[in-house]
Amino acid sequence: MSGRDPDETHRAATPLELLYDLTFVVAFGVAAAELAHLLVEGHVVAGLLSFVFVMFTACWAWVNFNWFASAYDTDDWAYRLLVMAQMVGVIILALGIPPVFASVDTGEHVDNRLMIAGYVVMRIAMVALWIRAARQDPDHRAVCLIRALTIGVAQIGWIGVLIVRASLPVTFLLAALMMAVEMAGPWLVERRGGGSRWHAHHIAERYGLLTIIALGEGVVGTVALLSAKVAAEGWTVGAVLVGVAGVGLTFGMWWIYFAVPSSVLLHADRSRAIPLNYTHIPVFCSIVATGAGLHAAAYYIDHHSALGRVGTVLAVAIPVGLFIGSIFLLYALLVDDWERFHTLLLTLSAVVLAGAVALAAARVSMAVCLLVITLAPIVNIVGFESVGHRHTVEAVRRRIDAAAH
Repeated sequence: MSGRDPDETHRAATPLELLYDLTFVVAFGVAAAELAHLLVEGHVVAGLLSFVFVMFTACWAWVNFNWFASAYDTDDWAYRLLVMAQMVGVIILALGIPPVFASVDTGEHVDNRLMIAGYVVMRIAMVALWIRAARQDPDHRAVCLIRALTIGVAQIGWIGVLIVRASLPVTFLLAALMMAVEMAGPWLVERRGGGSRWHAHHIAERYGLLTIIALGEGVVGTVALLSAKVAAEGWTVGAVLVGVAGVGLTFGMWWIYFAVPSSVLLHADRSRAIPLNYTHIPVFCSIVATGAGLHAAAYYIDHHSALGRVGTVLAVAIPVGLFIGSIFLLYALLVDDWERFHTLLLTLSAVVLAGAVALAAARVSMAVCLLVITLAPIVNIVGFESVGHRHTVEAVRRRIDAAAH
């Protein structure tokens, strides 16, 4: 485990990495379903708190494995078994998601025992991998030991959180502290320790693949929404509009994400690793939340929702807005600049989303409101394809020149 070449040609995601990602399909699906259930019951705050907690935990575990695999994927028997152990941890974590939502909803304490147990299983396997790398890659021993130490210390804290069973505020405070410890590891490594041997194009591809997995929740939400509409009204114009809105929204979000040339920018300037790392967490969360919002819209059409028309539209519009904002933030951090044209696109997106909410308040049909929300990513797609791509090419050139000097 001496480390892979960070300039290796034709580096791509491995079949084992793709198999590992499938466990997160389950975790994302459970989180989206639980959020949708609490939203339609009118327990919005409890749903959002639980969702942020479980999604951040799951995404952070995936992010850590991703960066290790990019640097030290030996694909021998020991590596494969430790990856399998992490997959078991993800499944346990997914099984622990419903109790977290239920306990936060009651407001007594957070029942996170099963979820944290799964998380600790995943992270202990990562500690073993980093220690193994430290022993076999002396040139990067300090880097590997920093990662192993920060993860290991955090797991002791997580076990304490699991045992204590404290009140909601205390639990979330302790969880934030443990996450701060874990997030310090990558920062110390990249900023102070010289960095690990990750591959820029491989990292960008891996983030893109998990983005596609997260977008699968939009497809699932669209199917649920269309099924509810057809069951209520049959194959009407409204049903067709709902289908177009769901597919168009998911496709538009995909288009926007892959308009950002992450791999090129990351390869040119490896110091952009930390911004790319942290910014993707709200990207993943907003995508899955959009799928949950579409599920909530399906409940509304089935007359099983306490949200109301405006609340239901907000359940879709807000995560879409957060996604668009996160993508622009990601781009700005990668190129280390902000363009006025992006301010215009963000403003237009906000106007479109606000218009959808206003239409809902005016009691316009849910199908039309969702179709208007779909225009938000379309505004950005049109902006990119007509003008923005030229801005992007120039910004990338400037960033590469700056990194070279």
